[in-house]
Amino acid sequence: MILCIIARMTPATATSSATHTAAVARLGHALSDPTRAGILLALRQAPAHPSDLADELGVSRQTMSNHLACLRGCGLVDSTPDGRRSLYRLADAHLAEALSELMRVTLILEPGCCDGEGCTC
Repeated sequence: MILCIIARMTPATATSSATHTAAVARLGHALSDPTRAGILLALRQAPAHPSDLADELGVSRQTMSNHLACLRGCGLVDSTPDGRRSLYRLADAHLAEALSELMRVTLILEPGCCDGEGCTC
C-alpha cells in the first residue's frame, strides 16, 4: 500500500525527511512480527496488562515482556502503573485509527482473512 501511495506522489511530495523514514521503518519493524502485530491490534480495542496479552496471544510472559519493550522503544505503546502491575495502551489514539484502516486494506487485499462473524476488523 505504501508503495502504491508513493507511486502516485509527485516528485515534490515524494521527498521525506530522515525522521519520517525512520518513523515508518519503526512501524514496519513493529508490524513485521506476528506477536507484536497482535499486541497492537489487541491494544487497539482497549488497554491491557502484559499477563492478559500473553494469555490472549498464547505466548510466555517473558516473550510478551520482550515484545512490549520493543514496542515501547519504537514509541508505539506506553504503560502506566496499575498497582503492582503495568497497564499498556497505544501511545497515540491516531495509531488505533491507522491500524483499523490497515485492517480494512488487508480485507481488500485478502478478503478471506476474516470470517465476518465476530470479526473486529
